[in-house]
Amino acid sequence: MVARQAAKAPAGAGAAKRRRKLRARLKDPGRAAHRGLRRLAFALLRLTARGRPAPARAGRPVVRVLLQHANGTGGTIRTVLTTCAHLAEDHDVEIVSVLRWREDPFFPVPDGVRVSVADDRLTPPRGPVARWARRVLRRLPSVLTPLEDAAFRDMNLWTDLRLVRAVRSRPADVLVGTRPSLNLLLAELAPKGVITIGQDHRHLPGYRPALRAEIVRRYGRLTALTTLTAASRAGFAEALAGTPVRIVTIPNALTELRGGPSQRDEPVVLAAGRFVRAKGFDLLIKAYAPLAEKYPDWTLRIHGGGAREERLRKQIAELDVGDRIELLPRTDMGEALEHASVYVLSSRMEGMPLVLLEAMSKGLAVVAFDCPAGPAEMIEDGVDGLLVPARDVDALTSALDRVLSDRDLRDRLGKAAPASTDAYRLDRIGPLWSHLLDDLLHRP
Repeated sequence: MVARQAAKAPAGAGAAKRRRKLRARLKDPGRAAHRGLRRLAFALLRLTARGRPAPARAGRPVVRVLLQHANGTGGTIRTVLTTCAHLAEDHDVEIVSVLRWREDPFFPVPDGVRVSVADDRLTPPRGPVARWARRVLRRLPSVLTPLEDAAFRDMNLWTDLRLVRAVRSRPADVLVGTRPSLNLLLAELAPKGVITIGQDHRHLPGYRPALRAEIVRRYGRLTALTTLTAASRAGFAEALAGTPVRIVTIPNALTELRGGPSQRDEPVVLAAGRFVRAKGFDLLIKAYAPLAEKYPDWTLRIHGGGAREERLRKQIAELDVGDRIELLPRTDMGEALEHASVYVLSSRMEGMPLVLLEAMSKGLAVVAFDCPAGPAEMIEDGVDGLLVPARDVDALTSALDRVLSDRDLRDRLGKAAPASTDAYRLDRIGPLWSHLLDDLLHRP
């Protein structure tokens, strides 16, 4: 089924315009000024935290996970919910959603997991003073979020204050961040004695230089850092050598999807993700265009949404392939995969593409760019999928041509794919999280 579209960004047009002007002013040398403000803000906040007692670890440990938007879509949200469902068996688990601007969650919240909101963009705060403060502070950009983090555009000074309150107002044994801005916040501001775990869903070279430099400076203060792939772990281990942070690889967990396995008999090539540059859908459209006339019975369906949608629609129109390439809303991927035969990943970069694992678990023939840093660890080229050089559009066209023209090849790849996903199932990945938390909670 097609899910309802996410609500528009919460701020009014006037507030959004003011923030754009402020961001424009924060260009160099404004970037240096913003970094200085961040350092000052963190220093002042650390002073206010002095003397706070360490949490008492009696009974079930309290695990609090910071997530940018728990009601949104995407692989990070889905895998965090899956992990929290497992941890809730032995821990008191709360997800703190930094923002809420969608009424209902896209993915169901697991039983036993609480969700709270730091900055609720749908419901005004109680009391005239709080409403006045929010109205004023929302006009000012965040000082706790790095400019280079993609979350910066959605943050403001009110969100900063609400997020700090969420981190410090209630005791927790473990605090978990799920993106660089939140990992850095925990590295700087977590109360004394609290275990801090940063989840990083990308590989280090994929970040902009300024953000990468801050990650290298600050991540060493975390108790532990989890990466999705061995390649990502190696990069972080080299960069953070000499710091006490413990670095472990814990891939995303694969859960059961709706629908049955693909029979690979429907003429559909599927792709899905946010309509952003990193997902490379412009490359995919360019690669598929030469095949549209050669395989008139086949359709490329790209499910998602985002800022580049109009640009992608324009590209499809200019190539005159609108009857063969469809841009569709976000959807239930289990049912979409059941009714497709081929899945294609065209990303310029990835952390660990969960949707690729889902496609393999459903028995689709998968074709993927060998982009940093996940596909090569998930696919054995020619055995359970096809890997092509990253960003090589001609190679992607050739690989798609092979699987569309050869039913035996599609079946061979698709039949081998599900077994390759066994290592990523929750009964394998969940215990890795349990063991990590147990080791950290009971270390001397």
